[in-house]
Amino acid sequence: MPELPEVETVRIGLEALVKNKTIQKVEVLWPRIIESPEVEQFAIELIGETIQDVKRRGKYLIFEFDDFDMVSHLRMEGKYEYFPEETVLDKHSHVRFIFTDGSELIYHDVRKFGRMALLPKGQGENYKGILQLGPEPTTEEFAFAPFYQKLQKSTTMIKPLLLNQKVVAGLGNIYVDEVLWLAKIHPMQPAKSISKQAAKKLHQAIITVISEAKKAGGTTIRTYLNALGEAGHFQQKLNVYGQTGLPCKRCQTPIIKIKVAQRGTHLCPHCQKLKQVKI
Repeated sequence: MPELPEVETVRIGLEALVKNKTIQKVEVLWPRIIESPEVEQFAIELIGETIQDVKRRGKYLIFEFDDFDMVSHLRMEGKYEYFPEETVLDKHSHVRFIFTDGSELIYHDVRKFGRMALLPKGQGENYKGILQLGPEPTTEEFAFAPFYQKLQKSTTMIKPLLLNQKVVAGLGNIYVDEVLWLAKIHPMQPAKSISKQAAKKLHQAIITVISEAKKAGGTTIRTYLNALGEAGHFQQKLNVYGQTGLPCKRCQTPIIKIKVAQRGTHLCPHCQKLKQVKI
């Protein structure tokens, strides 16, 4: 699944490619992609609308048109492909935005899990999924105090807690593994048992890892490409994710892979020891 750094890179690409373009026609080939309004209305409403900007909140993209906001979530394998002229669609092309200059933006999704919703202008941030998001993982928005309070109130293992978008927005399986390795915290450590000092290291690790991944254009795993058709480069900096059997870059202990809350999880068994919880 594209995580925050990948979605941000897609946003930057889309901003460069389709900002200020006006829609001539919309073709919806897989109706379930469209959450609201009805498919026919969705296609009609966008005719003549110009893309004023493309923004992001967590893993959501928000296309700002003249009179509407279109919220888009890529889910597992959704992606946007831009073509300067009419192109031949394949079986995984589900929504086609045709612009007045003849160029096209195609929403492509092998799994068909992605979703789009059209809302009134200025209401994108009020989309139901976006309203439930925690803060963006940046120095400006991600304050330590409320984060630590959430840890102290939860007996959940830290990995699934960080995957909960209500705690902090945008983290997925790859970056949670990387963050926990950097902070030297075992993914199964109960959140409540993490000391304030360790929580501060974790808080900073989240900001650092996401910032570096954004600069690298995200991580290319399987099918991810940004809106310019380019792969990200953060996979070259991964310390634990996908590194099973390779030596830890800190202590040389082989990285292992386990299951935590049904998710494949990578860690260093020496650097990330599970600490006993005092009862």
